[in-house]
Amino acid sequence: MLDLKPTSLEGVVEIVPRKFDDERGFFSETYSAQALAEHGVDLVFRQDNHSYSEVSGVLRGLHYQLQPRAQAKLVRVVRGRIFDVAVDIRRGSPTLGKWVGLEISAEKWNQLLVPVGFAHGFVTLEPATEVVYKVTDYYSPEHDRSIRFDDPQIGIAWPFTADMVQLSPKDRDALPLAAADLFDFDT
Repeated sequence: MLDLKPTSLEGVVEIVPRKFDDERGFFSETYSAQALAEHGVDLVFRQDNHSYSEVSGVLRGLHYQLQPRAQAKLVRVVRGRIFDVAVDIRRGSPTLGKWVGLEISAEKWNQLLVPVGFAHGFVTLEPATEVVYKVTDYYSPEHDRSIRFDDPQIGIAWPFTADMVQLSPKDRDALPLAAADLFDFDT
């Protein structure tokens, strides 16, 4: 059983799987295509990704892939905590450039569904954080894109200042939203 909670951006959904605890530990069905389909989410995931960050303040994003290799993502944390962000990058969308962010953690046992047409990124809030996420298409370097995490046009309220985050060269050199390749609103 999954509890779906809409966010302020249509299509971006927080998901909380049910967890059954007993003296031995717990059991949880963390993903069910059938349960999601019952809530109108009909996605086929093709690849699982797993990232590990040694320290807090590691920022990954804002990432996305263009059509025809665009990816929806289902993000969860198996150890630690992140501040997870989705940004609408659909040209013509009434929420273009708007963002939603929430804490995803192993303790909260929540997930974030990020649909196609949104850039995604997160920053680690604890050392030794592990993030696993499902994507609806395979990684494609020629379709891979990044938008600056600190673009003032977007104005994400990250829980760290820009000088405190650790970035990859790809993320450090990312384009601002105004210069990025975008999706069309009907994507």
